[in-house]
Amino acid sequence: MKDKLTRGVHHVGLTVPDLDQARAFFCGVLGFDEVGGVPDYPSIFLSDGAILLTLWRAADPLSARAFDRRTNIGLHHLSLAVADDAALDTAWEKVRAHPEVVVDAPPGPIRAGSATRHFLVFIPGGIRLEFATPFS
Repeated sequence: MKDKLTRGVHHVGLTVPDLDQARAFFCGVLGFDEVGGVPDYPSIFLSDGAILLTLWRAADPLSARAFDRRTNIGLHHLSLAVADDAALDTAWEKVRAHPEVVVDAPPGPIRAGSATRHFLVFIPGGIRLEFATPFS
């Protein structure tokens, strides 16, 4: 089949335990803009100009179980693109300075011998997030 039925990612929806905490990370640390939301759901919509994130608050954050990427079906991690090595280094400095971020893998090649670099962290609320330079 030559013709693709899809055209990339429309948006990514993530469940978080605390909308204010998630907003502070994405907007305050990464520079996303809040572009909408549904207070009754409750949710917020955030964008960096290239991707739209829908963040939904868990119905009962105190009893919600954290996702385990090794045992659950679903999102393993979300990877955000950065322009180049300098942008990756800037993102690393900002993200790792956040007191509620847990480093999973520091900056390095995405695999042995690759010029593509990345790092992985767990952001406030426990979602695993990757930052990566373009594939080369």
